[in-house]
Amino acid sequence: MSSPAAAPIAETALDIAAMLVERAKRAGADAAEALVVDGTSLGVSWRLGNLEDVERSEGRDIGLRVFIGRKQASVSSTDLSEAALQPMIERAVAMARVAPDDPFCGLAEPAFLARDWPDLDIEDKSPVPSAEQLAAVAAEAEEAALAVPGVTNSSGAGASFGRSGVALVTSAGFAGSYAGTSSSFSCSVLAGEGTAMERDYEFSSARHANDLKSAAEIGRMAGEKAVRRLHPRKAGSQSVPIVYDPRVSGGLVGHFASAISGAAIARGTSFLKKSMGQRVFANGISIVDDPHMKRGLRSKPFDGEGVKNRRTQLIEDGTLTTWLLDTATARQLGLETTGHAARGTGGPPSPSTTNLYMEAGCLSVKELIADIKQGLYITELIGMGINGVTGDYSRGASGFWIENGEIVYPVSEITVAGNLRDMFLEMTPADDLAFHYGTNAPTIRVEGMTVAGT
Repeated sequence: MSSPAAAPIAETALDIAAMLVERAKRAGADAAEALVVDGTSLGVSWRLGNLEDVERSEGRDIGLRVFIGRKQASVSSTDLSEAALQPMIERAVAMARVAPDDPFCGLAEPAFLARDWPDLDIEDKSPVPSAEQLAAVAAEAEEAALAVPGVTNSSGAGASFGRSGVALVTSAGFAGSYAGTSSSFSCSVLAGEGTAMERDYEFSSARHANDLKSAAEIGRMAGEKAVRRLHPRKAGSQSVPIVYDPRVSGGLVGHFASAISGAAIARGTSFLKKSMGQRVFANGISIVDDPHMKRGLRSKPFDGEGVKNRRTQLIEDGTLTTWLLDTATARQLGLETTGHAARGTGGPPSPSTTNLYMEAGCLSVKELIADIKQGLYITELIGMGINGVTGDYSRGASGFWIENGEIVYPVSEITVAGNLRDMFLEMTPADDLAFHYGTNAPTIRVEGMTVAGT
């Protein structure tokens, strides 16, 4: 349901959330919190000079979590009619009465709640683009890609815009809201002929449309990357240094974040569960989570429980400094929340990162690979062969072979393997950190991994 044009979305959403909490208390809940999420999105698909698809959606989701003693229940709905709301609230309270006890559930304590927050500049207030404007951008990207010599077909190009609003109210005294936008476009093309074809892509995404790369540049880069992958060779099984392109290096940081999630630590299912205060990464490496990054793709002024969040250095000079905690996992571990709660409308919060990144190193990419006699430069990973309990790592990969410090030819159909605990200690980051994703890292070199090929 779209919001009334006469009232700002955030105010209307806050009113709805406050009403849900008040009614839940009247219905018998000891405590309650309500989340209202408004969303509008528009996207187009374009392929071989023709518009293929236009999609637009508008909606509002509501989520209500109620507590009776140490019992909790969550319900969600997209129906904001009076006929639906009161039964939903009563159903949530009835569910909480029969739910099992959870000694760690409950709202965040008032002392941890955010009372003010910075302007993160995550909402682009420029006019919303039309479908025709988005189609023109997608067409420009594809045209530039198809103009690259060697490109023979297109998987398509796309452009999109979205705006979302979030409002959270709790009976512990928190009420806050914010809105954010996202703009993006992408292009994917094929090079080569017959069974010797290769595909690659490029994209750009930003909170503000004027921060996007040009469509022509994105198209050209997609085409050049596809052509560069033509005629890949196999690689023999061996132990060599592996270099992760920034496209994939952020995944290593993401595996680390999963390993220090309060949920995994509380369950004892993380290979880093006994590593607090210990050296986990190579000396000099720092990893940061920053929810207050200006125009950050995952920036937010407070966490999913209304707790004050802040820039946190998770790894400092290679040493692990903190877990990622929401209120429940903090209580389970006898600690305090770190302001990392995230949630949707359908259930309770859980710990999650925001703008997560490994800080840049001192070496250029050329210097990083200069002394590699034989090695692998990875641009694409396949599969999710990660064991969070042991840290064992095995994934399909493709990219380029390195000889005598130079990238010499494409390779594919190989597997790389190691153990994340060892890999973290053998990492060297380059100086090319850029913020293209929610989780980012520069080019990363990892020593002594196993490549399995022909």
